Amino acid sequence: MISTKSKLDIEKLREGGKILATILGELKKAVAPGVKTSDLDTLAYRLIIKAGAKPAFLHYRPEGAKSDYPASLCVSINEEIVHGLPGKRVLKVGDLVTLDLGLEYKGLFTDMAITVGVGKIKVEDKKLLAVTAQALAVGIATAGPGKTTGDIGSAIEKFVKKQGFTIIKGLAGHGVGYAPHEEPYVPNYGHRGGGEKLIPGLVLALEPMVSTGSSAIKLLADDWTYITRDKSPNAHFEKTIVITETGVEILT
Repeated sequence: MISTKSKLDIEKLREGGKILATILGELKKAVAPGVKTSDLDTLAYRLIIKAGAKPAFLHYRPEGAKSDYPASLCVSINEEIVHGLPGKRVLKVGDLVTLDLGLEYKGLFTDMAITVGVGKIKVEDKKLLAVTAQALAVGIATAGPGKTTGDIGSAIEKFVKKQGFTIIKGLAGHGVGYAPHEEPYVPNYGHRGGGEKLIPGLVLALEPMVSTGSSAIKLLADDWTYITRDKSPNAHFEKTIVITETGVEILT
């Protein structure tokens, strides 16, 4: 069921979103060669608690998952797309690292992700990051009252294809607010006018995931980490937004 959020809800989401964006900015600064992914997760947890919030992903079990997620932060590297598990792995120069973090503040949830390069990265990888970030901006610019989820997906896919990259399929954006994942499902591809109509008060997490190769995905044996089937590098950027009477407000 699709739910809209009240003015009070949106104010709380605005506060939580600001905290989340600040924390993710601190995590981005901490990405460097030699850093363990578990250290990033520890830092994320500490910053969230210090801010008076709660990690949204820790012990969260999405629909269809076999177990609770064991960390606060998702850290996905290179061919990994989403839900990478923090652990003993050490970041190295040239890696592409996606930091995906959800936060609960005053009972409401926001979600955000960025992909960053570790040290010096390939020219093509720099373009991949730029195009994916721009694809998110295109999606946000397309959203608004009276538009549809299909309008967003169509605009994102058209932009990404024009730049010579591929939209990853099987993973998508979603509603957010009362829970980490809500309806509607917001694919990063589709047809104009298709899908669900956007109305004021609807809160969405838009998150294009873009590959240099295949659009196909594969779930690893850990039952959490999704990778590109051809192991091609990818990027992932996400922001939480709310549909307003006149357009869109970015909450994170």
